[in-house]
Amino acid sequence: MSPHIEELDATIRSTLDERELAYENPETGRFFVTLPGTKKLRTNCWLIVSRHAFVIEAFVCRRPDEAHEDVYRFLLRRNAKLYGVHYTVDEVGDIYLLGRLPHAAIRPDELDRLLGQVLESADGDFNTLLEIGFAGSIKREWDWRVSRGESLANLQPFRHLVRPRNDDGPGVADS
Repeated sequence: MSPHIEELDATIRSTLDERELAYENPETGRFFVTLPGTKKLRTNCWLIVSRHAFVIEAFVCRRPDEAHEDVYRFLLRRNAKLYGVHYTVDEVGDIYLLGRLPHAAIRPDELDRLLGQVLESADGDFNTLLEIGFAGSIKREWDWRVSRGESLANLQPFRHLVRPRNDDGPGVADS
């Protein structure tokens, strides 16, 4: 292992510690970081120092069930507004944020900015991605929970998918 990579590893470790982020460091130059969120409760990402670059990769959500073209259009438009990372899909269609930067980018302020962008994107876009790519599944889950008297608390952000926005009155779906 290069002494340079060990120095970068120490910079990443101290930055994560200072920001009190949960992480695992299974080997020098590899960090599995958990970023806390609100819509997406946590975003897991890898920080990897390779011989030639620094890579940040975060899982956002699985392959959409429907409206693939609309989901990809949304991702491409969002890419134009992101800093240091971009949306991509893997071979099965799962959605990730990915950044590949020079080693010089590994400074505490820049790591903070990159991790902030990953969190803002993954957490901030999560419900929109679910609405576009999983509307049918959300509607089925809502109906199933209503039929069993289960809580709808975590589905409330998607209420508009199951009833018209102008219907503010009580109903079965309010269970």
